[in-house]
Amino acid sequence: MKFQNFKRLFGDIDYYLLFSCFLLCALGIIAIYSSGIDAEGAIISNEYLKQILWFGIGIFLLIAAALFDFSRYKDIVWVFFAFAILLLIITLLAGRVVNGARSWLGIGGIGIQPAEFTKVATVLMLARYLESAEFDSSFKKLLITGIIMIIPLALILAQPDFGSALVFVPAALVMLTLADVDFRYILFGVLSIFGVFLFLSLPLYASNHPNPENIIYTAITHENVLIAILIFVLVISIISGIGWLKFKKRYYYWFSYSMAILAISMIGAVAAHSILKPYQIMRLLVFIDPSIDPKGSGWNILQSITAIGSGGFLGKGFLQGTHSHARYIPQQSTDFIFSIIAEEFGFIGCTVLYILYGILFFRCVFLIETCKDRFSQLVIGGLLGIFAFHFMINIGMAMGIMPVTGIPLYFVSYGGSSLWTGLISIGILTGISARRYSA
Repeated sequence: MKFQNFKRLFGDIDYYLLFSCFLLCALGIIAIYSSGIDAEGAIISNEYLKQILWFGIGIFLLIAAALFDFSRYKDIVWVFFAFAILLLIITLLAGRVVNGARSWLGIGGIGIQPAEFTKVATVLMLARYLESAEFDSSFKKLLITGIIMIIPLALILAQPDFGSALVFVPAALVMLTLADVDFRYILFGVLSIFGVFLFLSLPLYASNHPNPENIIYTAITHENVLIAILIFVLVISIISGIGWLKFKKRYYYWFSYSMAILAISMIGAVAAHSILKPYQIMRLLVFIDPSIDPKGSGWNILQSITAIGSGGFLGKGFLQGTHSHARYIPQQSTDFIFSIIAEEFGFIGCTVLYILYGILFFRCVFLIETCKDRFSQLVIGGLLGIFAFHFMINIGMAMGIMPVTGIPLYFVSYGGSSLWTGLISIGILTGISARRYSA
């Protein structure tokens, strides 16, 4: 690469984005170090050393991703996507089972989680399609996007890793929005996903809180009643659709629209119930009411909330977290790393974390607005969707306002695959920022 290219790269990159990422990584290493201390002050885990090593390797991956001009070679992004799919297939056939999911690929103690890297590969693939489909109808864009996503989603759900599969949805929604897909289609998808969660959760909750005198309880806990309701909803949706086609009255359209969302939500909930493992179903239950299993699946949430609340405004101080050092919080270096930060650094520490993520999100939006290349705009949108979803779900589940899904907090949680995926994503964004004013 010529000297002028290097000068342009380092002169135009978004340093706010880069520094916020590095500070989040540093905060993560500090929290992981604290999570490896026991109640007597002894170090019982070397996870922080592994995280430092992974961060060092990740820097080179970031630089490589920044130097590679994806917008110039966008016609070969299918190679990255195909390779990611191949890794998922190999993982499904010969992967290592961790926490009930066959999601790891490696030898001995060294391994990677291909689902993490597939997120970025899928964003690149979707960006390439959506850029080329500028003049396609909204329905066709939505359909092809779904076809592209169904392959990695099916392979990840088969592991099963429900949390990682969920991440693809917000990334696609942001990209479809940037691709000018009709908002009605996007709203349809969002409401359908919410409906699936609702129809999956309510029967589970009702089964653990029996009230035979309640008509709603009877409706949602009896399979025959649910089937009858589903058939009724489908019939009404079809009749309304025919009414719209024949009379072109908008109330027919919106009624059919609503009934279709309801039907898809119910069908999706039945399908999800057959896919989810018992421990994943229990996670949904304890999200609704942690007291259902206070010494089992509800333990994580209850202890996390207690640790967060005990941190107060200023926190207990670095290495002074009593809950984390007493090992009350399971998976405290990964899924519940936020609990350690809140306990030891309090509201102030959490605010710093929010500000750093806020800078990252804001700079992504700024890049979308200033970047001239359509493909790059879509890539930024997809990565922004991934970052925002990880942030929202991970911190939400630590605070008990989101279900426990095993989604890490990018740059902060312990784990090489998630850290490398995050740094590669930042590398892509850094490269885009350096070339955003190019024609």
